Amino acid sequence: MHMARHSYEIFNDLLLYPLFSIIVFGFMTLYLVGTTGKVVADQVLLGMILWQVLNITQYSIAVGCLWDVWSRNLTNIFITPITITEYLISYAITGTIKALIVITLASILSLFVFHLNILSMGIVNLFFIVLNLAVFGFSFGVMMLGLIFRYGTKIQAFAWGLLNVFQPLMAVIYPASILPEPFRTMSYLFAPTYAFEAMRKSMVGKNITVEIIYSFLYNLIFLIYAVLFFQYMFKKSKETGQFARLEG
Repeated sequence: MHMARHSYEIFNDLLLYPLFSIIVFGFMTLYLVGTTGKVVADQVLLGMILWQVLNITQYSIAVGCLWDVWSRNLTNIFITPITITEYLISYAITGTIKALIVITLASILSLFVFHLNILSMGIVNLFFIVLNLAVFGFSFGVMMLGLIFRYGTKIQAFAWGLLNVFQPLMAVIYPASILPEPFRTMSYLFAPTYAFEAMRKSMVGKNITVEIIYSFLYNLIFLIYAVLFFQYMFKKSKETGQFARLEG
């Protein structure tokens, strides 16, 4: 949180860029209202707002670790009695707080500028959708941590770019049904796909129980895999001496 308050780079990545992205998509939805209808336009804008939850959560975890590497503070952290679990949980908490701040600001912006009330999908529905996206973002960030510990800063660009590679497969601004095979099958292997599909259904008053259950199940599988992957990479980092070289 200290770095977030004092770093212009983080301020840009976590606040300005997400809000400007939402503004751009907001004006695009105003155009879509006249061609596809307000429901579809609102779904596109809401998809981009909710995407920020996933993106900011994983960014905060992965890039937060990189700041420790860049400032040569990583060894100091692990000299203390802090455990790996505590280290990961601290990033999960701060990442979630940052995501909630951004989504709150984006929701206010969307309400007054683009006349989209994010609460129209239902508070309970919104809670479960945001929760699923945050969990996936955390899991993805943990995997990025594993890669950083294992391979160092030479793969640091993955920390803020790799997740975007999968965005087209996660049905963020369009339904997965429009994807051609085999991309459609691949899409349903990602927990966020079900969350975004649930978002679209909830905006037209449909039940989203099935999508939420699938999202939770896939998130649980991915979270377990991410933690095991991180533990393996962390172990290999110490065995190969990469952990010591992170601050070299």
